[in-house]
Amino acid sequence: MSGLYTEYHPRWLRTRVSTYWWLERRSYLMFIVRELSSVFVAWFAVYLLRLIRAIAAGPSAYERFLQRSAQPAVLLLNLVTLFFVVFHTITWFNLAPQAIVARLGGKRLPGSLIAASNYAAWVVTSVLVGWLLLGT
Repeated sequence: MSGLYTEYHPRWLRTRVSTYWWLERRSYLMFIVRELSSVFVAWFAVYLLRLIRAIAAGPSAYERFLQRSAQPAVLLLNLVTLFFVVFHTITWFNLAPQAIVARLGGKRLPGSLIAASNYAAWVVTSVLVGWLLLGT
């Protein structure tokens, strides 16, 4: 009887998931916002590459780049991008202790130490880049 066809097929029990499931909890919302922030990180990379290309092309290309960058829409986009890049960085630094298993002397380092070292490296790098750019 195993080869007989039956019209009855049991339905699997599946709870319906709302399209807005990510609004139910703050942690879900932060997850989605962090994923969305990747789009702005990509824009930042493209913008930086275009800046480098404009500098390499000479003074007139660099001046055109600056004029386009001074448009209100580009300024607003870059301001929003700054917010999301900083948000992306902070959330990654907070997740790093779960992604990195660092051991010292056979013992696992505390997560707070890993996160703090990331923040310290960020501050040191920012100060160094600021010093190089401002020349003071």
